[in-house]
Amino acid sequence: MARLNVNPTRMELKKLKARLSTAERGHKLLKDKSDEMVRRFSAIIKENKRMRDEVEKELSKTLKQFSVARSVTPSYSAEAAFAMPSTALKVECATESVMGVDVPKIKLESGKRAEGLPYAYSEITSEADFSVIQAAALLPKMVELAATEKAVRMLAEEIERNKRRVNALEYVMIPQLQETIKYIKSKLDENERAAVVRLMKVKSKA
Repeated sequence: MARLNVNPTRMELKKLKARLSTAERGHKLLKDKSDEMVRRFSAIIKENKRMRDEVEKELSKTLKQFSVARSVTPSYSAEAAFAMPSTALKVECATESVMGVDVPKIKLESGKRAEGLPYAYSEITSEADFSVIQAAALLPKMVELAATEKAVRMLAEEIERNKRRVNALEYVMIPQLQETIKYIKSKLDENERAAVVRLMKVKSKA
């Protein structure tokens, strides 16, 4: 490990010891933060997987129902019907801190659907009606899933950044400081021995 390019003086030794102490404390704090963040991340990602599996299962059913509806409904009528909003969803967006990372937090109000569906029943089949109702019921879960997945990505990025900081301290900065301190101590000891030898020579000549 390459040492720092500093003068081997007692003042520099004192400064480097203070830097080493700070680096070691910082490394411990970052390591503890990283471990706790991974624990919180694991809990969130388990919830995310549960939500994703649930949404994908329901979405698969909804898409199959849409396929059935398209097969028994004239294409122009189906496109017009499916393009109309059948529900209104109110979302309050905010953030919450997870180990110093501001992740999205959403509050949903139940989707409100007007009485009936936004098209003439005479033009659309019952299969299409059911498809639209299914999709409207799935929308809140998809919004919640999107927020959770965004939180997962943000935490993953922060964990990676924190890991790089921990590694930089553990494998670069701390060993570098330790090597430099060792070098300065050896130089100071060498200078001290040389001074003692000179003093003994002076005394022997006196």
